Amino acid sequence: MSSWLGIHGGWLWAILGLLLIGGEILAPGVFLIWLGLAALLTGAVVGLAGLGWQAACIVFAVFAVACVVAGRLLTRRRSEEPDAATGLNDRGRQLVGKVFRLEATMTGGEGRIRVGDSSWRITGPELLAGTEIRVVRVEGATLVVEKA
Repeated sequence: MSSWLGIHGGWLWAILGLLLIGGEILAPGVFLIWLGLAALLTGAVVGLAGLGWQAACIVFAVFAVACVVAGRLLTRRRSEEPDAATGLNDRGRQLVGKVFRLEATMTGGEGRIRVGDSSWRITGPELLAGTEIRVVRVEGATLVVEKA
């Protein structure tokens, strides 16, 4: 059995790599593709160097970590930086600095305001209904406000 793995080990890693890359189509999430790439690279190394299965598993582990980290860096740069710069899909951050009028008195330093078709929980000083407030920051899904 171990001689069979030694002869066909590189091909087995290549087949595993192709199966993992194909699995990405069935379960998209941009993760299996990096493991598939690591398996293909392992197959190339095993095929060229004739490594045993133990060394091949270690090589795969190293390639898997390297490919997943590299893939994370590549996909993060493309998808997360534009949102961070524009505040797109971060409605709370878009509200910082805006002024609103309280519809109900804040009690215990908490209340709610309507912004468009949404209702937001607010915290800040106790203020009366009709007071203008300014959003100073966002803490999770809560707007922190002050008197405008």
